[in-house]
Amino acid sequence: MDTVSRSPNGFLSSLSANDFELIRQHLQTVDLVADMVLSEADELLKRAYLPHKGVISLVVKLARGEHVQVAMVGRDSIFGAFAGLGEAPTLNSAVVLVPGVASTIEVEALRKAAGLSPTFRAALARHGLAVYAQIQQTAGCNAAHTVEARLARCLLQTRDLARSNKFVLTQEAMAQMIGARRNSVSLVAHTLQQANFIHYSRGHIEIVNLDGLTKTTCECYATVKARYAQLLQRQEAANN
Repeated sequence: MDTVSRSPNGFLSSLSANDFELIRQHLQTVDLVADMVLSEADELLKRAYLPHKGVISLVVKLARGEHVQVAMVGRDSIFGAFAGLGEAPTLNSAVVLVPGVASTIEVEALRKAAGLSPTFRAALARHGLAVYAQIQQTAGCNAAHTVEARLARCLLQTRDLARSNKFVLTQEAMAQMIGARRNSVSLVAHTLQQANFIHYSRGHIEIVNLDGLTKTTCECYATVKARYAQLLQRQEAANN
């Protein structure tokens, strides 16, 4: 791991110069390897991750063995925000969904910075709330909306976080993302491909009609984006 300077991660770039300086020397870079487990549920998180590229999936593991995604974290945010505000076990597992690169920092260094700066502490809280809002919206979406709308939402979110129209997602990964069976995902992915919204082959996905896919999804996609943008605007106002 190598020490990094200011990164393209949204949380880091949103910090004031003084707040960034509190953690700059503690930041390191790591590769996010597909399917890498960053934490398990009920563990005390030791490191936070701030993606530059790639996507981290927050997953709930059920008693019968099912895995269901409840949120995603990409270059716009941080995994481990609430851990930086106080010692508490993680509530879900974190797995690399789309490979990439991230800054990483020991949680203890985050806590120290939060103790020294009210604005840094507020930034952690806002980013933690953004992920929490996504978890709430995902729960409602999976309970109320069609498999087609849910898959479109997740593909659009992945595109936004990965900053690419092309990425790799297995059927198993997509099933976890929307809390559905693999055969349902296969049928819906085929439907989206027949509509020429996506091209899907052996896990390789390309979004070829962004407008069509956006019209297919439910309101949850726009709601999560709007809530996150609102929280970021409040942080920017606090820094100015």
